[in-house]
Amino acid sequence: MSRGGPAAARPLRIAQVAPPLEAVPPIAYGGTERIVAELVEELHRRGHHVTTFASGDSRIPGEHVVTVPTALRPMGFGEDPTRFFETTLRQVVDRAADFDLIHGHLERRNLDLIHAAPIPVVSTFHGRLDVPWARDAFLERPPGLVAISQDQARVHPEADWTVIHHGLTFGEVPVDTTVGEHLSFVGRITPEKGVLDAIEVARLTGRELRIAAKVPTLPTEIEYFEAVVQPALGLADVSILGELDEPDRDRLVASSHAAIIPSAWPEPFGLVVIEALALGTPVLVRRSGAIPELVRDGIDGFVGDDAQQLAYFDARIDDLDRDTIRASARERFSVGRMVDRYETLYRSMIAGR
Repeated sequence: MSRGGPAAARPLRIAQVAPPLEAVPPIAYGGTERIVAELVEELHRRGHHVTTFASGDSRIPGEHVVTVPTALRPMGFGEDPTRFFETTLRQVVDRAADFDLIHGHLERRNLDLIHAAPIPVVSTFHGRLDVPWARDAFLERPPGLVAISQDQARVHPEADWTVIHHGLTFGEVPVDTTVGEHLSFVGRITPEKGVLDAIEVARLTGRELRIAAKVPTLPTEIEYFEAVVQPALGLADVSILGELDEPDRDRLVASSHAAIIPSAWPEPFGLVVIEALALGTPVLVRRSGAIPELVRDGIDGFVGDDAQQLAYFDARIDDLDRDTIRASARERFSVGRMVDRYETLYRSMIAGR
């Protein structure tokens, strides 16, 4: 049943509870929902009975309980989504007798689920925990808490955390890839993603920067792009390619001299980092959040503190072994390893009920 992980006992009846904001898997942006999809697919493959509470446009194996007809965010929903989360919670609790365990991905509403459900609840937190709502949230030390990085967990040392890094199903490396001289940046054009630092690294190194990012649509994003990013584009050789589909994005990153990921906020994890490494592409990353947990400094790429330092490390990228980077990332961040960890936690929670 497992890919060499924990010994398999009887199949479990597991409820996976996704937010109603994005489909599972998401059509485009949606890190939480990508991980929920990976979990559901692999748990189903291992023979567990998985019931997923998610939007009606989700496409997952196993039983699917529709929480909203269509995911809210792609439809342009901009109001307070509390009532949709509350409906989701009621649906899950009403079905609790059908499951051995519930796995919530609802951020702070995971805590409501723990209190309301009569069976064990595993709660994965995908976002930042250094936020006001979390200040006193974990003082009761509820069981089954999962952080996606050590950095995320350390904000609340009073809680009893299990740290489980994300894992993905990685595709094949594009066979027609020739490594070029350009840098690549994949992400949103927002201040926290560090796009200005990426442009500055391109300027300092004299390399072309190719940006794969969604064209800004929100008023705040448009204002930031027009007032801050656009004036900076003339300082370096920059191409904005728009939001690429997965094959084109993989070809862009795999052919890069390096992927630059200068996040300016404490990333709880960093899927774009492990995706680049799984293609064998070295990374230039800022020392923020969980990023140093994912990148072996001097092996997978280089960890720096600002654009100046990342530009300095650029000259050492050719010393790194892309095959070593690729093999390690695909082992450390495989979906099989992630689900092994969750299976162990599930069975521990059920046994200690």
